[in-house]
Amino acid sequence: MATFIKENRVLLILTGITILCAMIILSGRLIAENNNKAYDVVLDYNEIEAMASQSDYDMDFWFQKFKSLGINKVGLTEESLITLMEETDYNVQAEVMARATENARWQEKYPEGFTDRILERGYDSFDVIAEAKGKEIANFLKKGIEERIDKDLYILFEEGDSLYIFIDGTSDVALYSEKYKYQNANNRGYQERIDVVSSKIMYISLGFLKEKVEKCRDAGFVIVPRTMSYSGYNSNEFARAVTKGYEENGIMPDYIIIGGQAVLGFDEGTDFIENYITKNNIKLGLIENTNQRQNIMQFGLLEVSQLTSYQNVRVFTVWPYIQNRYQYYGYQGSEEIENTLYRAIVERNIRVIYYRPIFENEDLHTYVTDPHEYEALFTGLEERLEKHGFYMGEAEKYIPYEVSLLLKIMVGLGSIFGALILLSTLFRMNRRVKTVLALAGSLGVIFMALKMPHMYELLCAFSGAVIFSSIALSYFVAMSKQASLRLSEDSRTLSIMVIASLTLVVSVMVALLGGLMSAAPISSISYMLEIDIFRGVKAAQLIPLLVFVFSYLAFFGCHEEKATFGILEGKDIKKMLNTQIKIWMAVIAVIILGMGVYYIIRTGHSSTLKVSSLEMIFRNHLEDILLARPRSKEFLIAFPAISVMVYASVRRLKIISMISGLLGVIGMTSVANTFQHIRTPLYLGLYRTFIGLLFGLILGLIWIFVIEILNKLYNKYLKKGFMGL
Repeated sequence: MATFIKENRVLLILTGITILCAMIILSGRLIAENNNKAYDVVLDYNEIEAMASQSDYDMDFWFQKFKSLGINKVGLTEESLITLMEETDYNVQAEVMARATENARWQEKYPEGFTDRILERGYDSFDVIAEAKGKEIANFLKKGIEERIDKDLYILFEEGDSLYIFIDGTSDVALYSEKYKYQNANNRGYQERIDVVSSKIMYISLGFLKEKVEKCRDAGFVIVPRTMSYSGYNSNEFARAVTKGYEENGIMPDYIIIGGQAVLGFDEGTDFIENYITKNNIKLGLIENTNQRQNIMQFGLLEVSQLTSYQNVRVFTVWPYIQNRYQYYGYQGSEEIENTLYRAIVERNIRVIYYRPIFENEDLHTYVTDPHEYEALFTGLEERLEKHGFYMGEAEKYIPYEVSLLLKIMVGLGSIFGALILLSTLFRMNRRVKTVLALAGSLGVIFMALKMPHMYELLCAFSGAVIFSSIALSYFVAMSKQASLRLSEDSRTLSIMVIASLTLVVSVMVALLGGLMSAAPISSISYMLEIDIFRGVKAAQLIPLLVFVFSYLAFFGCHEEKATFGILEGKDIKKMLNTQIKIWMAVIAVIILGMGVYYIIRTGHSSTLKVSSLEMIFRNHLEDILLARPRSKEFLIAFPAISVMVYASVRRLKIISMISGLLGVIGMTSVANTFQHIRTPLYLGLYRTFIGLLFGLILGLIWIFVIEILNKLYNKYLKKGFMGL
């Protein structure tokens, strides 16, 4: 090791300088994260109202109950034809012309003057026809349509206290049934058909009902407006009418959480909403996807976010599948919903919870109406979040932190120097070759950073993770070999344990540097808000597995001892490829391959494999007692396996040495991967790694102790330990 350091001291010094540059980047990110500790909860008005209707308490009671828990905001959706039909007592009916004209005498339902105007204009299946009976609701709809929809797109007809409405629609806004088959009149075969069943026009926001606004205001709640807008009906005129409606109702939103297809006024660009947000210092909500990865990016949302210097907050919606997590995983109440909200805020930079109440019976959509359940949920959540410094209040935008190009280049150079250090552990390279490669790599880094900046930062993050985790695994392979040369086969177990533990610590620290070098170039605000994400997690975990094979061959050879360890030779690969495959080898290979496939499938947030209930209960318990849960695969398997590799190498247990080393690679890649999730605060990744290392050290010693006993028993009673094959 001393010789290696001497031969590569210049590369090590240069790498150290680039690591310092990464630390400078990450210190700026830490400041941004530490200044963003307020989280907010916004109630969904419609679902609170629905829950109240199922309970023994009215809306006022529930508002006051949530207010006593520190919640003072409510999301109120503007009314549309569909909400007025389905969620109010007003007499409003609306349907697409495709449905209306199924009755040949459809015109008889409406006043003659109204149908004459429709026939004169012309209609098709995609248009919408509606009627509203009652002066109050007729006036409401008339005002909303006249202010928000182009006058060339509608017909309004008044008769008495009723209002009749026709709105021109297109196939782009039509909503269709699923494809189905029906038998024709002659009983001959089946034909496929898709029907027009509704239209997005029926969901366009037309204003707030005064009674709902007053109910929220009387309860002391701040209204967060929800407006639905759709292409073709989302002009600047629509946007002006919407914001005018906010003002008329005394609403100045802290957040705008977009509904529908796009930001307000998007049909004519993003200038209107950009100016409105900037002028009024409003935060634009980024709604996290249902799979808890990235955000729902409606049209114009990215542009407005960038133009307002990311004046955003991330919003977590309590989707129906989360509402149904009552008495989940064997809990007595809403503990798993609390866990879900806790992880959203602590681990994913969520700062606004759009809250919907709990379902008791999934199929019946029955709400939990015991006030104590909600009190327990939010009280428990608040106590747990306090440990991380979070508090309930108005959510603030992040400091618009960006990584400078110069520092990104320095971090990229670190990957080049690290790659040369890695190659030096496998091949003989003289100083001239290293210099040429270093210069060529440096020029490549500078070129990419200047000409392809976005691709460069992703490649820089990818290479940092792969290279430094590969250096870490090469280190523990080298130390395992050195331990086998320095210590005799019958050395004291305690001596082996000391070397094994030190090897584990250094290996994890090197992998941790890889995580930091990977995180540094992508620590900008767009990654914190998960507008941009790092891709390539699976590849970053597969490549080091291949490096391990070469590293193992370089230090241990194939079959017999190497004369010059630390150098990968062609004959090593040739011997490996010419190895006679025995049945027990094939069995082990299949098992390892199966484990590898399972590991890769489980890697990433969008895994197709569900975590078992038992594992989730274990994870949740660790979250309850620790500041952050360490990764199970690290402290239960990978970290102890590195200690075992050192032990097995000294004891000449070749199979165990190789397999445990392979498992150890998982730990090195996992540590680097921890820091590639930029939405997760940096301190959390550091804590998670160090607590995982502590547990891994302890379990590694236990593993060594158990294997030592088993090996002695087999050697004593079977004369030859099968583990020494």
